[in-house]
Amino acid sequence: MTGSVQLIVGLGNPGQQYEQTRHNAGAEFVSELVKSCHGELKADKKFHGLYAKIRVAGQDCHCLIPTTFMNRSGQSVAALANFYKIPADAIMVAHDELDIAPGTARFKVDGGHGGHNGLRDIISHLNTRAFKRLRLGIGHPGDRSQVVDFVLKKAPKSERELLGASIDEAIRTLPEVITGNWNKAQTLLNGFNANSK
Repeated sequence: MTGSVQLIVGLGNPGQQYEQTRHNAGAEFVSELVKSCHGELKADKKFHGLYAKIRVAGQDCHCLIPTTFMNRSGQSVAALANFYKIPADAIMVAHDELDIAPGTARFKVDGGHGGHNGLRDIISHLNTRAFKRLRLGIGHPGDRSQVVDFVLKKAPKSERELLGASIDEAIRTLPEVITGNWNKAQTLLNGFNANSK
């Protein structure tokens, strides 16, 4: 799978009470990415989010953190994609992933929403599932009934350090993503596990 990425979206909930919660892993990724490129996220009303434009591997890249709540993320993504005429397959959405452990991350192309409300709303607004994803592992509480409480809680320090390591590694592999070297990016990131460091 090739094709460069022009827009990177980081999912989360707005407001101080949600900062550093597991559900905000995607927003943290975009925040760290912009910082690493010496950019600055600024509130942009027309995109219903925090927006920055950075350069990665010599290419311009739009970055967005929706400031709608998670289940309204699609409104923000569609507004920016329509404004800059960015096709769905040039969008990558970074989000928290229950099915993989903290300290690991995976690139993925296409797929369903897996019960993730942010992805569900983006699929609905873009009318396609054909966008790329960065799945940031947060682990699973073990019981479906505990998931909502789990994702909206702040993770313990040890877990946050593992997430930070997987975010750093994803940022390191990003030039491959931006230039459309998708298979190489997947190989590099999917082999990384902060737990084995």
